[in-house]
Amino acid sequence: MRKPLRMTSIPSSSDAPQPGIDLFGYGLAFAGAALFSTKGVFIKLAFAQGASVETTLALRMLTALPVYLVILMVLLRRNPQLKSLLRPGRTAGAMGVGVLGYYLSSYLDFAGLAFVSAQYERLVLFTYPFFVLLFGVWFFGDRMNWKLVPAMLVSYGGLLVIFAWNLTVQPDGLFIGTMLVLGSALTFAFYQHLAKRQMLVLGTGLFTCIGMSTAAVLAITQSAVVDGIGNYFSITPTLWALGLTLGIFGTVLPSFLLNGGIARIGARATSSTASFGPIVTIVLAVFVLGEPFTWVHAVGTALVLLGSWLFARTDRKSRASSN
Repeated sequence: MRKPLRMTSIPSSSDAPQPGIDLFGYGLAFAGAALFSTKGVFIKLAFAQGASVETTLALRMLTALPVYLVILMVLLRRNPQLKSLLRPGRTAGAMGVGVLGYYLSSYLDFAGLAFVSAQYERLVLFTYPFFVLLFGVWFFGDRMNWKLVPAMLVSYGGLLVIFAWNLTVQPDGLFIGTMLVLGSALTFAFYQHLAKRQMLVLGTGLFTCIGMSTAAVLAITQSAVVDGIGNYFSITPTLWALGLTLGIFGTVLPSFLLNGGIARIGARATSSTASFGPIVTIVLAVFVLGEPFTWVHAVGTALVLLGSWLFARTDRKSRASSN
């Protein structure tokens, strides 16, 4: 784990240009994006077993919470100096950012998946790099790069193609599902900027454990209130297995990988590496869930991926020229 950086002030830009290319940082981001992309498929499988949104999210967190608590204890035991970073204000800040990114964003995403396909959900979430850019300009002092706008329009054009197809074939719940997943993308984009600042102070491992543990407790509490404690005694072994898989491979591993990428290469660069995610989701959704993949899906997906590629390419060139 990288040593936490102690800072007395935060730079005006969350993604100041860095010399060279951090291949390890990009590798972490790509791996995190790929694993996170399996999440929608596992959630759909859980829904097929009769699980509610609250139960599915709680199962994910019940699996992940012990892992984060153990990692947190190991971190504090091996690095006693980290305890000095856990001041009330800093800890509360990490908890709040964790709730935003790992509870609110996750809940909106899970709720949206009850209405839309796993493929479409991943493509809608795939627009979050654009929100990372806009939030950076509006709230965090980043400069607006107008050359990125055409790429954004290409991706949204692809989403509109698939949205129009769904509107004619499967209109029920499409609008509310899209809005819920879009809300997840918005909150996750804002989380990335705030998480970057938390990790500069606390370090990747400490922040991730605090943020995820807080979100897990909140999700489990919500499920206990909505579904009732007795609901857990009726959960089938298959559903527990899905929760275990979702918690480890769709939560724990990608959260550390993604946050490691954010800490090394920044929020905007990390978000631009997510192009591999929709491909993973599409393959799994078609072969595991049996979702259709027509020429309309192919055209829409190609436009979304092309827009993301253009976005990342233009962003890298802009950074290189300003370096």
